[in-house]
Amino acid sequence: MNIQQEAHQMKLVAPKLANTTVAERNSALEAIGTALQKHRDEIFAANQEDLQRAKADGISEAVYKRLKFNEEKLAGVIAGISQLIELPDPIGAVQLHRQLDEGLIMKRISCPIGVIGVIFEARPDALVQISTLCIKSGNCAILKGGKETVNTNAVLFRVIEEAAVAAGLPKGCLLQATLHNEIDELLSCDKDVDLLIPRGSNAFVQYIMNHTRIPVMGHADGVCHIYVDAAADLQQALPILVDAKTQYTAACNAVETILVHRSVAAEFLPQLRDAMTSAGVHLRGTKDAMELMYATAGYPHEDVMVDEDFHREYLDLIASVKLVDSVEEAVNHINQYGSHHTDCILTKDDAAADYFMAMVDSAGVYRNISTRFADGFRYGFGAEVGISTSKLHARGPVGLEGLVTYKYEITGDGHIVGDYASGKKDFHFLDL
Repeated sequence: MNIQQEAHQMKLVAPKLANTTVAERNSALEAIGTALQKHRDEIFAANQEDLQRAKADGISEAVYKRLKFNEEKLAGVIAGISQLIELPDPIGAVQLHRQLDEGLIMKRISCPIGVIGVIFEARPDALVQISTLCIKSGNCAILKGGKETVNTNAVLFRVIEEAAVAAGLPKGCLLQATLHNEIDELLSCDKDVDLLIPRGSNAFVQYIMNHTRIPVMGHADGVCHIYVDAAADLQQALPILVDAKTQYTAACNAVETILVHRSVAAEFLPQLRDAMTSAGVHLRGTKDAMELMYATAGYPHEDVMVDEDFHREYLDLIASVKLVDSVEEAVNHINQYGSHHTDCILTKDDAAADYFMAMVDSAGVYRNISTRFADGFRYGFGAEVGISTSKLHARGPVGLEGLVTYKYEITGDGHIVGDYASGKKDFHFLDL
């Protein structure tokens, strides 16, 4: 069968998965965690094949790091599964319980979205996180990973799918797409796929949005900022900035632009240069920022930036630096040049922090911490299927709550609208 036929079959399976009990879904998650441990050597061997091919292809060090699936990554996804199991069932929650009239009762109840297609970057742990989140939330999932980790993804998917079905979940609730041309097939499945979540470059996400009628949720890029305020603790700022840039350089929540208040720039920028250089980070910036950082050493002319350069997402050991005169200017820069992902202020000034956090239009707005905290696992969601910069349905790290919708159930006893339209009966609204 092709993707269109398999998506249609999955649409028929979706109600069966949606009506499993939380005990059944948790049991499947436990089985998946056990199976991943059991097949660890096979998974690691497949990952080594992918890593060797990637190195031979000359892939960048930042992307190479994302491809790894080792003991640390395995421990991380298993911890995420354990966290997911502990979370309450997102399905069947009564969000609204209202009497419309005597004997006429309405409930709004949470339910799975249905069939979700997730097209994600070359990061094998994402496959585990996405599939387990979909299982917990009762959603069928079509998964398409990056070609760079094709061997790792194949083994991971087989282990997960076999464990889930053996634990009692309906066969066909998970599907892996492996060929590049299957992406376009998936985009045409608007009658059977309820939601697409693309994770990748800006150009890739725009392509998905422009070539499908299926609703799309996700983010195109992560141009994240940290603003060093006039009242920042400068010694505290340095490790935060280094962590935000280097802890996982290729992540979408790594800082890309550092804004520095002009009043502390002369003191702070040489310290920033030394800390970032020691961490292997190359700094670029506006002419005034570069002069303060490299006055004695000089700097390459090509590293001088103008405003339009600040849209750049590096995903590498590079960061942009700009001076600003106020928290207001910092906010305006972020709202204009950022991607509405995650932005942070470093300050001891409560008023400046309050202004920043109220006025920055991003999914995550932080104070005195690294932007790398923008993550479903770190939010206690168990994991995430991605980070959304949309304002509709889900925003920020998308965990279980972002993978459910709701429906209205109304029960009565022969009630008809004509009685209310004619005035024979009146509504008597009462929240129960």
